[in-house]
Amino acid sequence: MLRTLCLIPTPSSSTTSSSSSSSSSLTTSNPHPPSHFIKFRTSYRENLRYLKTLRIISPETNPKKLPLPDATDQILSTVNFLKSKGFSDPDFPRLAFLSPKLFSPTLDPTDIAPVFDFLAAELPADPSSSCGLILRCPDLLFSDVEFCLRPTLHYLKQLGLDKLGDPTNLNAHLLNTRVEKLKRKMRFLRSLTLSYEEAANVCVRLPAIFGYSVEDNLRPKYEYLVKEMGRSVDELKKFPQYFGFSLEKRIVPRHLHLKERNVEIPLNRMLLWSDQKFYAKWK
Repeated sequence: MLRTLCLIPTPSSSTTSSSSSSSSSLTTSNPHPPSHFIKFRTSYRENLRYLKTLRIISPETNPKKLPLPDATDQILSTVNFLKSKGFSDPDFPRLAFLSPKLFSPTLDPTDIAPVFDFLAAELPADPSSSCGLILRCPDLLFSDVEFCLRPTLHYLKQLGLDKLGDPTNLNAHLLNTRVEKLKRKMRFLRSLTLSYEEAANVCVRLPAIFGYSVEDNLRPKYEYLVKEMGRSVDELKKFPQYFGFSLEKRIVPRHLHLKERNVEIPLNRMLLWSDQKFYAKWK
């Protein structure tokens, strides 16, 4: 953006009487601006360049589609707010890729401030861990504290899960999971005749279970365990990590391999061993 500043000389006493005619002559006979005009740049272009280095604005963006100065200033206010919370320049490309709406010109940084307060006071997580959790799941910033984050945290702690402030992918997505979805997994486990304490223990030992679909993942694995493998639910209590293995790629091939050799071993030995060790042991 270019702006011009016109420096008009102060008229002297000798030229006062002719100022009117001189001015008229200047405007009619010289269509070009006088040489004492000064041109200068605002910081708009520098701001755009900076947002491009952060990948908040794509370097390939059509110039006609670039945000206007006011919108750019609003995006920069969000950037500065996030920096005040501990984020650094290398973090922004990931944030922008995973959650473009975070850098919408309509976003007010005060709208996401309560999430930082929640993470620090109730989780609790230090600034570095809070940033780590958000980097792994930026949508946390758009979760309502009162109706989403706080009930979820309370429920997870009630089940016995701890260290939820550690900045892991699992923790970040667990915190961003609605309570009803968590309870759905508990209801499934209870339907397998597990007590509340036993079901909670499964969740504590395999928190990733909250991310698995009941109908597409958990139920088919349970039915294969009982109907095809002839094993009991008690084995799930001892080794709930069974649900974490692929049915098609791990469970079925290894079960059939052992069945052909009339070999029966505990679930943990069947599934935890590497392919090399497993197939070398039972050739």
